[in-house]
Amino acid sequence: MLTALTRAPAPTLVNCELTHLERQPIDFERASEQHRRYCASLAACGAYVVTLSPDADHPDSVFVEDTAVIFDEIAVVAAPGAESRRAEVERIEPEIARLRSTARIIPPATLDGGDVLRISKTVYVGLSSRTNAAGVEALRRIVAPYGYEVVAVPVADCLHLKTACTALDGGAILANPEWVDLSFFDGYKVMTVAPGEAWAANVLQVGPTLLMSADCPKTMQLVERRGYRVRPVDISEFAKAEAGLTCMSLVFKSPPQINA
Repeated sequence: MLTALTRAPAPTLVNCELTHLERQPIDFERASEQHRRYCASLAACGAYVVTLSPDADHPDSVFVEDTAVIFDEIAVVAAPGAESRRAEVERIEPEIARLRSTARIIPPATLDGGDVLRISKTVYVGLSSRTNAAGVEALRRIVAPYGYEVVAVPVADCLHLKTACTALDGGAILANPEWVDLSFFDGYKVMTVAPGEAWAANVLQVGPTLLMSADCPKTMQLVERRGYRVRPVDISEFAKAEAGLTCMSLVFKSPPQINA
């Protein structure tokens, strides 16, 4: 069974960090409803959904993916690259520590979970404005004893590696080639996003289903034609905060106490 750890958005979401987008008004009521439907989609795909209370002190706290990377063997508590987000890890670490043994990335090393793409025992980590080389090396030291190989991947013109590419399954990747060098993924089947849908590469696999942004219908059709089961989800308000499908949850194999 899978667990999906989420946090409800706070009204302060309107003051979120932005790097590549101009600020637009965010309709908080609509965002809250979209988040509820997002959680419902996770549950419909078979995940046990845990939703933490809003954290108004941290506008970006709904984007829990950036606070940790949860492996089967250990949870790595991140050190977000945006200084305004670093206290988020103090709020979420007790929840994660109930589920896994933990290790921490310590600044000045920085690492956002949105930069970490794990495919089996290979962990691709984006070198971005939020994750630095020291963060990549710190993650490598933590997970190497468990047999993981860490590969650093430069990211350009987008926030995170998983903005530019995500895994459709263990052998296929969906990517925007404008934002990431696809040569890092030799050996995988690489599908590129449809023209005009630059943000479509961020998809979330939950069991046999792929959650995809409802704003990217052309890419959804391409993915469905390859035989994948797709569930569209509207996250248009969160897209104004540079978010994608993966940003709002930490999805991982449930420990025994969650399965009970």
